[in-house]
Amino acid sequence: MVTDQKQPRILQQALNGERIVANDPQLALISEMVSLNDKLLAEFNSANDRTTAKSLLNQITGKIVPVSSTIKAPFQTDFGRHIFVGENVFINRDCMFVDLGGIYIEDDVLIGPRVTLVSVNHVEDPKQRRDLLPKAVLIKSNAWIGAGATILPGVTVGKNAIVGAGSVVTKNVPDNAVVAGVPAKYIREIHID
Repeated sequence: MVTDQKQPRILQQALNGERIVANDPQLALISEMVSLNDKLLAEFNSANDRTTAKSLLNQITGKIVPVSSTIKAPFQTDFGRHIFVGENVFINRDCMFVDLGGIYIEDDVLIGPRVTLVSVNHVEDPKQRRDLLPKAVLIKSNAWIGAGATILPGVTVGKNAIVGAGSVVTKNVPDNAVVAGVPAKYIREIHID
């Protein structure tokens, strides 16, 4: 989705959805970044003021998180640098983002507590299972993800869509749709006045 020629090859591969083999020497770079991210998350999750928390979020993501957006602590992410947050986003407490493959959250999105967004999978073949298969997650504008929902790799949640609490979303959600269940299934269309 997004490439930056200044980024190391392995990070570009991840954002491009390209397989990352387990013996890639650049995985050491990711491990270093994960260690730094863990330290920043510990500080963020214990921050006492909004200014410090915002500064730490900017360091975790490697970019400016809009002032209009809120990410409540505690918050967890395994990587941090591949989270892209739009304007007026609200992410409630205790969410987990597995973001190496890219997590894109457009404007005006609501994410309930304990939501998990996963942008990385593994190969099914047991001999290659440590290889990574990154696939971006996209949450389009004005979507609402209910408490405890899980969004799996490669899923797009459409504009204005609602994902019911506790759902496991394995397929794309159309614009203006309500989905719920395990796995999530289409319930109905949202009627907009």
